[in-house]
Amino acid sequence: MVVHEFGHALTAWLTGGSVALMVLHPLQISWTAFSRNPHPQLVAWGGPFWGALLPVFFLMIARLLRSPGLYLFRFFAGFCLIANGSYLFVDSFGRGGDGGTLIHSGAAQWELLLFGVVATPIGFWLWHGLGPHFGFGATQGRVNRMAVIVSTCLLAVLVVTELLLYPFYRR
Repeated sequence: MVVHEFGHALTAWLTGGSVALMVLHPLQISWTAFSRNPHPQLVAWGGPFWGALLPVFFLMIARLLRSPGLYLFRFFAGFCLIANGSYLFVDSFGRGGDGGTLIHSGAAQWELLLFGVVATPIGFWLWHGLGPHFGFGATQGRVNRMAVIVSTCLLAVLVVTELLLYPFYRR
């Protein structure tokens, strides 16, 4: 969500707009309000465009630098492509978020669908083969139990933390 909203803010700034408020909250959909937005369609495209492109750019840099954690860059880039692509694909029908802004400012539904149809499979392609890095699937005939245990514990901590903090988010 941070990269996506940064894309909206960056595009607003590049086109002469300015951000009034950005909401990044773990239990709700993020959004950005603008005090000035002379190009609403470009700014609306900026979220999914930069939200998908920047992680791919960082992945390419990590590849060039032969980063030892390259699989993490692949995972993040894939996630951002899937999230932004499926978001625009679905919202082209619901039109409650960026899809609504795009269509109301002149974009055609097929453009949103095309973005989703292209970005989402590329994200899944980047994810292909990453399972063993996260302890899933066979690695030399065995599953890396330590990776499974650590991943499960981190997920449990995240879920418990969110549940404990949820009452404070509603204020």
